[in-house]
Amino acid sequence: MEKAKVYFTDFRTSNGVGLPEKLKRLCRKAGLQTMDLENKFVAIKMHFGELGNIAYLRPNYAKAVADLVKEAGGKPFLTDCNTLYPGSRKNALEHLDCAQENGFNEITTGCHVIIGDGLRGTDDCIVPVEGGVYCKEAYIGRAVMDADVFISLTHFKGHESTGFGGALKNIGMGCGSRAGKMHQHSQGKPVVNADLCRCCKRCAKECGSDAIFFDTGKAVIHEDICKGCGRCIGACSFDAIHNPNDNANEILGCKIAEYTKAVVDGRPHFHISLIVDVSPNCDCHPENDAAILPNIGMFASFDPVALDQACADACLKADPMPNSQLSDNLAKPDWHRHHDHFMDSNPNVRWKETLEHAEKIGLGNREYELIKF
Repeated sequence: MEKAKVYFTDFRTSNGVGLPEKLKRLCRKAGLQTMDLENKFVAIKMHFGELGNIAYLRPNYAKAVADLVKEAGGKPFLTDCNTLYPGSRKNALEHLDCAQENGFNEITTGCHVIIGDGLRGTDDCIVPVEGGVYCKEAYIGRAVMDADVFISLTHFKGHESTGFGGALKNIGMGCGSRAGKMHQHSQGKPVVNADLCRCCKRCAKECGSDAIFFDTGKAVIHEDICKGCGRCIGACSFDAIHNPNDNANEILGCKIAEYTKAVVDGRPHFHISLIVDVSPNCDCHPENDAAILPNIGMFASFDPVALDQACADACLKADPMPNSQLSDNLAKPDWHRHHDHFMDSNPNVRWKETLEHAEKIGLGNREYELIKF
């Protein structure tokens, strides 16, 4: 199989050329405008950030991509689907309010914002997954599937379950309706080791489904309420919460790959990732901890698997940032080093299996040629 092409540019700028313009040049170089966009509806999938979190991508980057689409005659819109957990993006009205408060509107981005799975997160399409092992069909937001062309614009960062949030996470989990998100998270439920629990209650504050109670004085996760999102695992500072199903995160990653394939199969697609403000956890958190890695640059490719692999490789080569979750973990005298920044930041994660499975089902190629300019 021929190597995929991944295009890269760093965050250095010259007089008169800002980062949005540099992103446009990257996308042109990578071939975004070679797609037939004339009079086509173009979905630009991104994360608008949870209220309180400011690590999400700035609207300026979204406008740069939307402008390129319009230059080629396309009709762009920004989109994301509602969350499974109760936060500021759990229905379309609150989701749009959140997006506007975080700076995403028609003026700042040059295009409309549409919530992909409707008012209550129930407006979805059942899409077959060709070659799917864990998912034979996927539940994808209808507006996402109604688009003629699909573009992902991803903030590449750490993640407490999948290791990192890259293009596949942005697409697969992000485009799933509420039913789709539940489908992907259904493999495992975390449990509490009461001997290690300190009753700090941070897990309950982070819980995505209000499933943690302290009736016995220690944290207890009610399995019938828990949605399996894993946020409590990342929240616990005392390793008191774990998933007894050792392959749950591995299977989650494989399902994300299969959902991504359902989204992109059969239509033109293009993918962009920015390694900037690399927070240790997802942008779904109502806060963002200090970056674990330095800002590296912008990447673009027609192949989402190659794109994630290239971004992961770039991160693994970078030095950890001081005073971060990653550097704090590495400084612990009894820390078991994984020699993997994502696993050393969140030790329960899996990410390589996601890319391996994505390649196996024909979503893309992990072998790539990095083209810098």
